[in-house]
Amino acid sequence: MNIVIAIQHPAWAHQFQGIIKQLRCEGHNVLTLAIRKEMNITLLEYYGITYTLIARSTGRGIIEKAWLLLYTSIRYYLKARKHKADLFIGRATPNIAIAARLLGKPSLVFEDTGHAIVGLFFCRLFATKIMTNKTFKRYLGKKHTYVDSYKELFYLHPDHFTPDSSVLALAGLAPNEPFFILRFVAWEADHDFGHKGLSIETKRKAVEELGKLGKVFISSEKELPQEFERFRMPLAPEKMHHLLYFATLVFGESTTMAAEAAVLGTHAVLCHISRMGYVDELENIYQLISTVILSSGPQEQSVLKAVALAREPGIREIGKEKRKRLLAEKRNGARLFLEEIRRFF
Repeated sequence: MNIVIAIQHPAWAHQFQGIIKQLRCEGHNVLTLAIRKEMNITLLEYYGITYTLIARSTGRGIIEKAWLLLYTSIRYYLKARKHKADLFIGRATPNIAIAARLLGKPSLVFEDTGHAIVGLFFCRLFATKIMTNKTFKRYLGKKHTYVDSYKELFYLHPDHFTPDSSVLALAGLAPNEPFFILRFVAWEADHDFGHKGLSIETKRKAVEELGKLGKVFISSEKELPQEFERFRMPLAPEKMHHLLYFATLVFGESTTMAAEAAVLGTHAVLCHISRMGYVDELENIYQLISTVILSSGPQEQSVLKAVALAREPGIREIGKEKRKRLLAEKRNGARLFLEEIRRFF
């Protein structure tokens, strides 16, 4: 079978790399179409996945993004037609849905971001099936199916991921040394229009206060201010999940990284503009994420919450115990997605 998949974000590279490899091992011809965003191309190359680059950017601002949507959708269609695609898979991106409909082929997508308005609009119109977490807050119609997993369990389930403690030495850390990962995003995604994240003052406060308790590493989608350069993450992107596993705490604006930390048994403080079902579950049921809604009060409360968590005795060990329960109750996302793919064969 000829299959087309889109990779437009680093998290998508992580989420689908195992599925791409498995499908190729089974003899399927998988065409990976990529739009460059942050380090997603680096990750595809690390995973040994051949790809076709469709565009060098996901765009900034409504006008550029609208133009790129048209341009990339045309290129997706042309590449998929040449590939003689039988099936389209991936996240709820307009390009996949549009190309599949134009070619009269089925498409299977997974989505966990309820406010991904543009992607979900096109996928509700054109996709064959949309998979989401059970906690997804929107009903997407008859094509909507729920699964008891998270996208992070596509690649961080123990079936696929084993933490490697050698990353500690690479990062200049001693065993059991406390350290914190701060993640800042660019706020340039389609669903981020009109929103801003943490102020420079709050970021500075987080670095200062957490720095009193251990080493601080910063991962950022956009250019770091000079004052934060010495805290820049020293490891290659493919090492990040190993470092997340051993971290004392994660703090920042990225829903994905907070959820990644949670399924690895590391507590996270997420500073965001809205709530999502699976994040609420990780917070309320498994108590591995603490969410601070940026519009609901002073941003400094997020730093206070992070410091309080970091000071809790045995916080790392507590997190790993919580993870055991999570893994006992949630399923391997990649396995579920592959089962759905095989229904189209």
